[in-house]
Amino acid sequence: MGTATKNTPAEPTELRVLRKDEWDTWYDKLIDAFGGTPEPPEERELWRELTELDRSIGVWDGETCVGTAGAFSFRLTVPGGASVPVAGVTMVSVAATHRRRGILRSMMRRQLDDVRSWGEPLAVLTASEPVIYGRFGYGIATMNMSAEIDTDRVRLSVPPGTDDVRLRFAEPTAVRDACEVVYARLVAGRPGMLARRPGWENLPLLDPESEREGSSPLRCVVAEREGEVVGYTRYFIKPEWDTQGPKGAVRLRDLEALDPAAYAALWRFLCEIDLTGKVTTHSRPVDDSWQHLVSDIRRCSIRQRDSLHVRLVELGAALEARTYQAPVDVVFEVADAFCPWNEGRWRLTGDAKGASCERTDDPADLALSVRELGAAYLGGVSLASLAGAGRVRELRAGALAEASLAFGSTVAPWLPHGF
Repeated sequence: MGTATKNTPAEPTELRVLRKDEWDTWYDKLIDAFGGTPEPPEERELWRELTELDRSIGVWDGETCVGTAGAFSFRLTVPGGASVPVAGVTMVSVAATHRRRGILRSMMRRQLDDVRSWGEPLAVLTASEPVIYGRFGYGIATMNMSAEIDTDRVRLSVPPGTDDVRLRFAEPTAVRDACEVVYARLVAGRPGMLARRPGWENLPLLDPESEREGSSPLRCVVAEREGEVVGYTRYFIKPEWDTQGPKGAVRLRDLEALDPAAYAALWRFLCEIDLTGKVTTHSRPVDDSWQHLVSDIRRCSIRQRDSLHVRLVELGAALEARTYQAPVDVVFEVADAFCPWNEGRWRLTGDAKGASCERTDDPADLALSVRELGAAYLGGVSLASLAGAGRVRELRAGALAEASLAFGSTVAPWLPHGF
């Protein structure tokens, strides 16, 4: 039997707001935590430009950075179409040498306190591992769909007017602004979409050669009607051949359109590119309409994965910021150990025109944690489904059905790109 040894207490660490001259050290620590593979210079420079220093924090052990976290200032569409200020939590890492010291918890504590002081009712993130953030009150609110469409066997049935749409190739950077106009017009129509601040329009154009994995440079096709851009797609071609001939793949990055005909014209174009046999997508809404254009959905290999995690920071303000698709009057008993200012009973009343959410002493109708409210917030996760897993308890008969219907959304929430 070995001799027991006494652990030496860890030296204290310092958590502080990031300084400009520390960015390279801080970002290198983040890269190291995600495997250590250097990013292409153009990608690194874009993230340098987008980093908001006063909303970024680091934990330091002497001169060594051992923890990183940031928060972009975004505006997020919520059910009803309002654009709500949110903190986009990002770049979170802890050095492998400093596990089990409470560093992640201390950063999450500081960050949510900061978000509250900034007057932002929500924090959102995408997780490298979804198991991490539930304990801090984040709920999985949106899913992304991936698919592999067998275009050798699948055909599209397109709506009237599709043939009237003009398609043309364009350099992605040359039509960036026109594409951003299309994107901006769509943001208010789907919960979960982000209004892009200056600089973010360059994220979809990143195309380092080292990350193409044998594919072509990024390509772009725009859809036009009467000289106006009404849609666009950006994609790659990955050539492949075998003894039977070509079987290349179209790798879709993004596709947006303002009307069904332009949308169908772009999808038809992608599915009919010469020398290819499939279209692959990796980040589409779960209710994406191409599913109703294809002749054989079984040949599309659809999968889903968690995307946006939502945390209600100021519960009352967050629930008042959205509208509800049916009238609702319900009292929640909310548990929130990490942000105790949210704990207790809240009465939500609202409809499609607006809402009020205030503290109350009235008897509770539903009991749940802030994590479940975050999951249901954008309308993509049903409170009834959460209740089926024991995560929501109905205390008044009928309250669950009422709240589940009210919290829903006519379109699935969707995060169009990561951060």
